[in-house]
Amino acid sequence: MSVDFDALAAPFPPDRVSWRIGQMKKGDATKGKALAYLDARDVMGRLDEVCGPGGWQCRYSHALNKTVCDIGVKVDDEWVWKADGAGDSDIEAEKGALSDAFKRAGVRWGVGRYLYDIPSPWVAVNQWKQIEDSEHPRLRGLLKGAAPVQTKPVEEPKPQTDSAKPLTLEERANRFEDVLRNTKPADLARAWAKGSELCAQLDTAMPERLVELEELYKGLTDVAETPFA
Repeated sequence: MSVDFDALAAPFPPDRVSWRIGQMKKGDATKGKALAYLDARDVMGRLDEVCGPGGWQCRYSHALNKTVCDIGVKVDDEWVWKADGAGDSDIEAEKGALSDAFKRAGVRWGVGRYLYDIPSPWVAVNQWKQIEDSEHPRLRGLLKGAAPVQTKPVEEPKPQTDSAKPLTLEERANRFEDVLRNTKPADLARAWAKGSELCAQLDTAMPERLVELEELYKGLTDVAETPFA
């Protein structure tokens, strides 16, 4: 079977993206640079969703002090492999290296690659060098509408209107909701990415409606994904 690479690279809902502090601001213990990242289980879920549980696999090896992960994807009945590696992390070194290497190999396939283009702003941190809760709305705002270039975008249904009266923003949101509810699980990520322009408009004019659509999308993807222990 062919692989939908656009679906692999599609952005995740903002609430599925996590943030951590990459470095502290020199001379200011209250500021740190926020970096966006994905959980390894979300990468697994995306591979399951797009390739099917039997359409991908991974294996690990070591190169000097690096853990290397190879992710194989079945493309037109042939296994294609892409790899990347990582060193031990500060917490649970061995487990962290496996997880980081897996996520980096996923980026080779496009999963979460768009996050490298997301700004890394300075944010307020607490005494434990954790991001203050007040900063998270701003960080989520950086993710809304973020999407990689797609060569085969899912077309948003063209509104059926008379020539004199265009659809309102609420009517467009309702149509987008219908699209999500009637889209196959494997196509949800692309459908959501296609609606990024509409979501950006809702974020400004009707934020409550955007939250409803985000919760709907998350619920649909949660049902579609295979759970991991």
